Amino acid sequence: MALRFLKDLWDENTASQLDEPDLLRYRSNLLGADLRITNFGGGNTSSKIRQKDPLTGEPCEVLWVKGSGGDLGSIERKGFATLYLDRVRALKQQYSGVAEEDAMVAKYPLCSFAGNPVAASIDTPLHAFLPVAHVDHLHPDWGIAMAAAANGREKMEEFNKQFGHKLVWLPWQRPGFELAMMMLRAVEENPDCTGIVLGGHGLFTWGETQRASYLNTITIIDHLGQFVQAHEESRRGPAFGGALLQPRSDRGELALQVMPHLRGLVSEKKRLIGSFTDLPEVQEFINSKDAKALSHLGTSCPDHFIRTKIRPLFVELKADTDLAAVKSALSEAMHNYRREYAEYYRRHALPDSPAMRDPNPTVVLLPGVGMFSFGKNKTEARITGEFYRNAIQVMKGATALAAEGSQANSNLPQAGPAASSEDFPFFANYVALPAAEAFRIEYWALEEAKIRRQPPEKELSRQIALIVGGASGIGRAAALLAAERGAHVAVADRDLAGAEAAAREAQAITGREAAIAVAVDIRSRESIRSAIRETIAAFGGLDILVNTAAIFPAPPDGVVSDAMWGTTLELNVTANFLLAEEAAKIFAEQNLEASVVLTSSANAVVPKRGSEAYDVSKAALSHLVRELAVSLSPKVRVNGIHPATVVKGSTMFPRDRVMASLTKYKLEFKRESTDEELRTQLAEFYARRTLTHQPIEPEDCAQAILFLAGPKARCTSGHLIPVDGGLPEAFLR
Repeated sequence: MALRFLKDLWDENTASQLDEPDLLRYRSNLLGADLRITNFGGGNTSSKIRQKDPLTGEPCEVLWVKGSGGDLGSIERKGFATLYLDRVRALKQQYSGVAEEDAMVAKYPLCSFAGNPVAASIDTPLHAFLPVAHVDHLHPDWGIAMAAAANGREKMEEFNKQFGHKLVWLPWQRPGFELAMMMLRAVEENPDCTGIVLGGHGLFTWGETQRASYLNTITIIDHLGQFVQAHEESRRGPAFGGALLQPRSDRGELALQVMPHLRGLVSEKKRLIGSFTDLPEVQEFINSKDAKALSHLGTSCPDHFIRTKIRPLFVELKADTDLAAVKSALSEAMHNYRREYAEYYRRHALPDSPAMRDPNPTVVLLPGVGMFSFGKNKTEARITGEFYRNAIQVMKGATALAAEGSQANSNLPQAGPAASSEDFPFFANYVALPAAEAFRIEYWALEEAKIRRQPPEKELSRQIALIVGGASGIGRAAALLAAERGAHVAVADRDLAGAEAAAREAQAITGREAAIAVAVDIRSRESIRSAIRETIAAFGGLDILVNTAAIFPAPPDGVVSDAMWGTTLELNVTANFLLAEEAAKIFAEQNLEASVVLTSSANAVVPKRGSEAYDVSKAALSHLVRELAVSLSPKVRVNGIHPATVVKGSTMFPRDRVMASLTKYKLEFKRESTDEELRTQLAEFYARRTLTHQPIEPEDCAQAILFLAGPKARCTSGHLIPVDGGLPEAFLR
């Protein structure tokens, strides 16, 4: 039958230029490019390839299989583990039962081909023992809907008959060697089968060539989509029991107001980055009559579960609940969730289980509003939400597969050696993983090992920094350094184009989703609020506020007008207060430790002729740092820096001002010199007046700013660090 949902993307011209390992990579990339086929980071592909043994020179069969933690859509050739197939299969002689699962995985590195260091997936034996050349193990929503249906086996047989496929069913079994043996027996007993449905898990398909495997896979998945879609279209009554609530008209605004409070709650153990969606499919589910019961069951597919935990937090709300009541409901629901999670851990933990992990949810469902998801970075937070959207589609499909007038099934097809029917919770034909099996996956020693293989987090990982004045000079340098140290960065500036350019530089360092640009006029409280709201919308909150924006009045005639005097104090003093005051509201909502760093000047303590407005404004700002440190304590640290003149990259030094300064100091210069040459000449002059004779550069100031903002200065507040090359006139007295 023709494909209806998926497209055959195989390009024979491209494929004909590739060897077998690259064909596997090509096949994997095609399958991983469509989230309807598999989730980000989910699924496995493999090929059994004849290669020359580097030790013996003799041909041998090598299993190429996606490495642990890889993503099919982006995997490269180097991302596959390679193992001697005969050695993996020889492990069958050592396998004595499920108690040996972890011990078997420890032997996979001994089977490595050509010293390949890529860690083999726990799914490796599932691919190795199937007597076919190319295997795809995927988690399409349509396939999991069948695998998670109380009548799934019956529906699979109906599907086979309707579409002419030969899928076989296996009950639930945690991935590993035991499941590999079950799959091998299933294929031996059904030699003409074309795939396997793993109860409560996913789908295995295969082919004798790379092309045949790809085509068989997308055809079966597309046909599953047609099958499930037909059931959804013929469903009697609305999905999920119909609507209990309607989406709120103010949900976008409410989400922004709730997010910092919610981020503070879920960050009780470890700070998290947030994401929000109110897509129609999310609204259909969270506002339905069955949402509470279904969400409490949790997910079925292990790939979903690892991201979304045992279950999401579902918060019961009435249609007209106000902001204060929503926050109260969230706090109470979070308390109950943590208590239930701790009980779940106590009930299932064994003496050798890893210590209890973060008991806070990664997915929060707020009826009428939308879905909040959290992770250690923006990408993970977004993907976690995508996984739960997959889970919603699975539940929608599984409930649609229910036979008309059918009663609760006491003999679930997911039941088998690993768990009996009474262990599986189910509702409205949707079957979730037993809590004990979910725990065995979440706290599996192999999952713990995968976590430990991850690189250490950076100094500012999980932190959200708003860098005001970030389009140029010190602000740009601070934004790039914050990105380098792992922060999520919002680059704010009146010059939006400049902010966007700096944000792109930050993205190149830390990732496309970890930096944004926002416009701000720091003289306007509303503009400041808007910039903070954009930061919250992007990342979920705020941890670090840095301001480097300022003005140095330099009228051509040297006379500072009353208006210019007022503008200088407004920008250099009052605007800093407005920024801190607005940020403090978000800090209070989160109830997390936070940091503010403001940019003063050596001029704050060194009086000069002709710069009275600037010097007085910076002296006031320095004292504002101390005042804010007192008023915002103990959760918020407030510090500042005292830089000497920074010429490089500064918008306060346009060409005219540089030439005026060179003239003032009686320094000869060539008018045909470039802006950079003139700035360098002036910076070197200033440097000669310091003890170190070093020009002060934006990066020097950024280092001081990020030190004060980061954890290494956790006991420092109310202080200003000189970054002046050593100016005796500015020494503390």
